[in-house]
Amino acid sequence: MALWQGNHVLGDEPTQAAVSNGQVWIQKTDGWFQFYVQAGAYNIPALATPFLATGKTIGDLYGPVPVGFVRLVPAKTISIMIGALPTLMGAEYTFTFENMNIERGLLWNQENAINRGIQVNQTVGKFTASLSWNDGFYSNRYSWVSGSLTYATGPHSVTLVGMGNLGHTAFQTLATPVQNNGSMWALIYTYTKGSWIVQPYFQYTDVPTNPKIGVVQGASTRGGAILVNHAFRHGFSLPGRLEYISSSERR
Repeated sequence: MALWQGNHVLGDEPTQAAVSNGQVWIQKTDGWFQFYVQAGAYNIPALATPFLATGKTIGDLYGPVPVGFVRLVPAKTISIMIGALPTLMGAEYTFTFENMNIERGLLWNQENAINRGIQVNQTVGKFTASLSWNDGFYSNRYSWVSGSLTYATGPHSVTLVGMGNLGHTAFQTLATPVQNNGSMWALIYTYTKGSWIVQPYFQYTDVPTNPKIGVVQGASTRGGAILVNHAFRHGFSLPGRLEYISSSERR
């Protein structure tokens, strides 16, 4: 991966190059006992944040095995996942190859990316629901509850996602920012038909004031985004993103 950036963060370089994804996947996808392991080198470029070298990204964030879990399937419409799991929150995923845009956006910067815990999924007709007990922003403190509900029909789907910390902790790292003591909600609509994907969504986050853990002044954010992708012949596609986010002190 190579990039040039304008208006870069102070101390950052305008040009960068790194290994974007040098990963392997090992998985079993049939039977009642399944598993998934993702391992290797990765980089997670995001707007409005300093660029990290691939080695530093691995060391400071999720290690050489960022995602790995077992999946138990006791029934056709039910599954249980245990391990290091992708978050339920947001419309954009963690790794570059998973997204229409290479860099994650401003709303993604407010979300967690990977959490460790247990997640139960069930599909009933056109509805899919997931509920998870996890460590939120990779904090190793298991006090978060996450949930999502999706309704899909034809080319349309609507997803409501919510998550929040039932406890409080002063623990912070690059992977565990102050947002680990907050809550967030997102409403996502997705239209997929033919060569088009159109995905607008709204997101709200809140971190309450708590001087005991170092949050002297709480804050909240409100943001909206529209992700659009058009696929051409021969495997090419052209994506775009329009987004806005605002923040305010919490009273």
